[in-house]
Amino acid sequence: MSDACGCSDEKTGTGEAEEAEEAVGFWQVTEIRAAAVAGALLLAAWIAALAGGPRLLTLPLEIAALLVAAWTFVPSTLRRLLKGKIGVGTLMTIAAAGAVALGQFQEAAILAFLYAISEGLEEYSLAKTRRGLRALLDLVPAEASVLRDGVEVTVAPSELAPGDRMVVRPGERLATDGRIVTGRTSLDTSALTGESVPVEAGPGTEVYAGSINGTGPLEVEVTSTAENNSLARIVHIVEAEQSRKGPGQRLADSIASRLVPGILIAAALIIVFGFIVGEPLLWFERALVVLVAASPCALAISVPVTVVASVGAASRIGVLIKGGGALETLGKIRTIALDKTGTLTRNNPAVIEVAATGSATRNHVLALAAGLESRSEHPLARAILAATPDRAPVTDVDTVPGAGLEGRHVRLGRPGWIDAGPLAADLERMQRAGATAVLIEDNGQVIGAIAVRDELRPEAREVIARLNASGYTTAMLTGDNLITATALGQAAGITEVHADLRPEDKAEIIRTLKARQPTAMVGDGVNDAPALATADTGIAMGAMGTDVAIETADIALMGEDLNHLPQVLDHARRTRRIMLQNVGLSLLLIAVLIPLALFGILGLAAVVLIHELAEIVVIANGVRAGRISRTTALNAAHPAPALEPAA
Repeated sequence: MSDACGCSDEKTGTGEAEEAEEAVGFWQVTEIRAAAVAGALLLAAWIAALAGGPRLLTLPLEIAALLVAAWTFVPSTLRRLLKGKIGVGTLMTIAAAGAVALGQFQEAAILAFLYAISEGLEEYSLAKTRRGLRALLDLVPAEASVLRDGVEVTVAPSELAPGDRMVVRPGERLATDGRIVTGRTSLDTSALTGESVPVEAGPGTEVYAGSINGTGPLEVEVTSTAENNSLARIVHIVEAEQSRKGPGQRLADSIASRLVPGILIAAALIIVFGFIVGEPLLWFERALVVLVAASPCALAISVPVTVVASVGAASRIGVLIKGGGALETLGKIRTIALDKTGTLTRNNPAVIEVAATGSATRNHVLALAAGLESRSEHPLARAILAATPDRAPVTDVDTVPGAGLEGRHVRLGRPGWIDAGPLAADLERMQRAGATAVLIEDNGQVIGAIAVRDELRPEAREVIARLNASGYTTAMLTGDNLITATALGQAAGITEVHADLRPEDKAEIIRTLKARQPTAMVGDGVNDAPALATADTGIAMGAMGTDVAIETADIALMGEDLNHLPQVLDHARRTRRIMLQNVGLSLLLIAVLIPLALFGILGLAAVVLIHELAEIVVIANGVRAGRISRTTALNAAHPAPALEPAA
């Protein structure tokens, strides 16, 4: 929270703030309880005055109300002053003290009462949105069943250690991350990734804390402690990154921090003017009213409350946003560059066609290719090895970077490195079908071509149509050849395709796109690291459980559903609009109230009431960013209006 706001040191990250974050009810906020007591005392004083009660009765009630409400901010203000820091609490303390000096105890009590309410609401709103994020940790069950010496025992999640074997029955949540040893099931990961479709899982599948086991009992080998599992990391990273400020928040903080000293100087000049014109008491009172009228607390809280609410809401739909800076930048994005493999496609390539020439057969071509690829980790290798159980014996296999593989008398690789010869027409047909084609050569003669295609995600075309309809420019970046990339781009609805790219080439393309418009790069968070780092915003796809992606990306889509991309873009745009609304309203309020206060049109009580009501409006508006609207949730299927010009 900004120093310009009248919040105490204890509310900036220690002690009281932590207690407030753990509070589960409105009335557990200290300022709210104090304001309620002060309000009851003021009400009693007002009723007594209406009943004709003596001043000796109403005055103590007003003083008591003033002391109770002032206790919520005056001590912390004095501590800040001792450290050389001034803020809105300083203005309110001076105004209340001045009102007392003028004998206006009722006005001073009302000022303190309303300010205590606004501080309480501010604290409650921030604590509530932070609690919404920490509620993710409640997805971990209170206990877990583990096998110890062949006997099933129940332990707390904190007692789990890597190597333990958990027993997870149907309907139970996983207490920490692990790897399935026995059993098959469908896992509900919607609370983690935002995806409603269950994920099929079996032996060897990595599973994550908070997932709900579906139909089958499982034995899961624990791979992470409860304190370091993927769910806990997400919460801790978001909490740590919430302090990263974006341009809007830095602007609000800068204005507020400079405004407070200026207000104090202006108030002093007004008092001097009062002595010059011979009406010191009148202008002293107006100086106090100006102090309150120019209070920038609404401005200081306008962006932080919006950021905290928005980041917390995004985390609950499976999107990890790294603080206010990333959120604001995402709201300005106009160009979306997407990697092909694993982002637009399923990252599950399969052999779709084999062409042979001469006396070679389909099975022989596949067996020879599988023999060459048997030790390769390339995605194409996995597809070829999955297509045939046969492995031709191949010796002395070496990798030729950027070209392919070669063994004794045989080669497998990309067109150009191997001449297609009589398979040229087959090769072009394969590439125009959106497949990646490799050629196999035996004793200097090409004997076959294998077409491997990674199918588009089923939602890819719909998502790209949504982005294009919303006014975004979309581009595809891939290391695949131009013919294949163009075919896949057309199938997805992307006309700007950049192919034959190495990782450093992708980064260079991103620099070119950035020169035109703010640009986001969507990739897998590892292979596309240079491009993700170069973009204005790097968005990692399918990052659940991937340390590198979560740590390095500005935004991480935890699941594999591409629909989350337009959802989070719309969410960021809406959040940025709310930020601008709050900053604009706060500045307008100050601009209007200062002249009204200076010329005596509004008194102290009226200015306090208007100002604190406006702060409540700003907080309530900021909290709206914590809601994922039905429109946002469904917008992947329904085009939205074109983007407004960047502010």
